[in-house]
This record gives sequence, structure tokens and C-alpha cells, in this order.
Amino acid sequence: MKKVLVILGHPRSDSLSHALGQAYAEGARQHAEVRILEVNRLEFALSYPTRTAYDNKVEGVLEPDLQKAQADIQWADHLVFAYPQWWGGVPALLKGFIERVFLPGFAFKYRKGSALQDQLLKGKTARLLVTMDAPSWWNRWVYRNAVHNAMLHPTLHFCGVKPVRISEFCVVRKSTPIQRQRWLRATRTLGQREARQGIATSPSIGRAV
Repeated sequence: MKKVLVILGHPRSDSLSHALGQAYAEGARQHAEVRILEVNRLEFALSYPTRTAYDNKVEGVLEPDLQKAQADIQWADHLVFAYPQWWGGVPALLKGFIERVFLPGFAFKYRKGSALQDQLLKGKTARLLVTMDAPSWWNRWVYRNAVHNAMLHPTLHFCGVKPVRISEFCVVRKSTPIQRQRWLRATRTLGQREARQGIATSPSIGRAV
């Protein structure tokens, strides 16, 4: 059975991002074992308490909640991140979580005498559920998909997580309750389908309608 970890990256539990992540989890549970990680409920420092956090000496550095998060990520076959686009990037809370958790020795390992790295999360896949107030065309042509590129190439792909698929939920500030319910239903169906079939045949970036 597929193992799915849903990472909720919005600072507020009553957010649309959280609701979308929960909807995906509900659908996926029909065909997979699912765990949910709410970053806003974890106790950890956003900045590095010691220099050793990026010196391949992570033993004794990570807070218990982050150690548990690493264990959940290792356990999962499929990672789902639900978060908003803020200022062309992810929220500071989620960025800090990634910087504290996706450490050398856990997510990747530099090769001695080489510019390349070993990808320690290879074999996992991911789905990004991204809400934004901007329309999809603005995000693509003005922001140049900055929020997606930051999560894809220097983060998930760097650590070996492939393929990664993206769902955009656009112009949230003008969305109606009916529109949001459609998004939740579609995301629930998406979770069910991907838990059963995987994500290889899904489009790289899709806009929820």
C-alpha cells in the first residue's frame, strides 16, 4: 500500500491550504496509508541554533518535532505540500521547516571532490497544492513560476524527489464559497486517483477550475 505524507505549510489551521491538504488526505485514504504533518503545530526554531545544522552533524541538533518530521518523510512514498504563494515564494514557516529538515546527511549528501550530490530521497514523488491570489498567467509570465521553481529544482529535485506535480488554485481572494467547494471536491478526487494510480501521467502544472 502506498504511504502518503501530507505537509500543511500555511501558518493558519483555518486556511484554504489546510482544507485542500485535508481533502487530498481524505481521498488518498481510500487506497493508501496517510499521515498529516501540520508545520504550524511543530515546536522548532526557524533559524539554526548551531552551525552544525549544515555541517553533516545533525545528531543532537534537531528538536523532537523535526526528528519526527524526518522520520515521516523517510516513511512516505509520496509527499504532498499544501501552501500559499506569498511574495512569489512559500511562507517563512514552511521555508524554515524545509531548511531545518532537508539537511545534508538526510535529504542529500555532497560527494567528496565533486560538485554533484547523492540524492537521499530518491524514489519518492510529490504533489504541490499551491494557492495564490494572482491569476495563473500572472504567476507564469510575470513571476516566471518563481514559487514552483524554488520548490522543484533546488529543493525536491535536488534531493531526488521526482516526478513532482503541481496544482494551482488561483485568484483565491475573489473566489466564492461555491468555487472553493469545487476545489475541495477536485482535490479529494485527485488524492484518491493518485493514491491508486500514482502521478506519472498527471500534467506537470495544472490549474484547478
